[in-house]
Amino acid sequence: MSQIHTLTMPKWGLSMTEGRVDAWLKEPGQVINKGDEVLDVETDKISSSVEAPFCGVLRRQIARQDETLAVGALLGIVVEGDASEAEIDAVVEQFQAAFVPGAGAEEDLGPKPQKVELDGRVIRYFERGAGGIPLVLVHGFGGDLNNWLFNHPVLAAERRVIALDLPGHGESSKPLQRGDLDELSGVLLALLDHLDIAQAHLAGHSMGGAVSLNTARLAPQRVRSLSLIGSAGLGPEINGDYLQGFIDAGNRNALKAPLVQLFSNAELVNRQMLEDMLKYKRLEGVDDALRQLAATLFPAGRQQVDLRAVVQDARHPVLVIWGSDDAIIPAAHSQGLAAQVEILPGQAHMVQMEAAEQVNRLLLDFVQSH
Repeated sequence: MSQIHTLTMPKWGLSMTEGRVDAWLKEPGQVINKGDEVLDVETDKISSSVEAPFCGVLRRQIARQDETLAVGALLGIVVEGDASEAEIDAVVEQFQAAFVPGAGAEEDLGPKPQKVELDGRVIRYFERGAGGIPLVLVHGFGGDLNNWLFNHPVLAAERRVIALDLPGHGESSKPLQRGDLDELSGVLLALLDHLDIAQAHLAGHSMGGAVSLNTARLAPQRVRSLSLIGSAGLGPEINGDYLQGFIDAGNRNALKAPLVQLFSNAELVNRQMLEDMLKYKRLEGVDDALRQLAATLFPAGRQQVDLRAVVQDARHPVLVIWGSDDAIIPAAHSQGLAAQVEILPGQAHMVQMEAAEQVNRLLLDFVQSH
């Protein structure tokens, strides 16, 4: 029995509405396995590969190279078994006749971001998936839950996955009390309480890694495992010039210089990314929050808190992922850790975005085994 699958433009992140086809990685007639990268797509944020959610043979490339298509638009046809050209024609015609760009987007996405008041402040979070011990994704300094836009959907295919905006970030409340790790970890634990999660896997990027480590220190019984990506809290060095440049930047030109240090491919820091970041930085309370966090956690361009002992006590399984060319926090901080350490050659600080496929595989394998 044959099955005709439609490969469609994915939605990576809450703000994505369309994508441009960079290149096809598979040719018609090639066998495709579930998880194979089929084509590269560029959004207004970054480029990534579309992975096949099914097996079969690529029979049609509907989308052309350099064509820009809406989320949900038809990219190609993959067939399991045998299907005639006429049968494929009928599926394509029916799809194109029924497809309306933007229609049903909320239904396709499933749950929408939610906000909850925790201890007097509003916290935004977004969850997908079901089952298993939940995985919580914690972003870094100046980021938000969209830093996981290439990871969240893939990870949520296996279990319940939650990403949040820490205080001072995204659409969560901006004012901070002390601006230290205990305050941020307290918010994370309060969200776990609200969601009735007794224990979770934590995955943290940069400052979010330090928040995850500190949460395991404060409440070890609430943490099943730790996945640390370019993590703070594991050594004294940090790029203080980047931090100060990011905080002080008030226009696109000033902001571009620090942001390009985050990526191995500087071309990813495009006009849209700069505009989005400036829009966030101009929100009321953001400047105060960022300066308070930097002064408390990274005074004089050094990391204030050493959390290596949380890893070395071996109470929790730990995965450490680092880009070899990280210009913000040196990959050398991973040396000597009692952890599974994965250094990705040629990658920079935003490795979960630029090398999403590799990071996703490492996270999935690690979390599934613990």
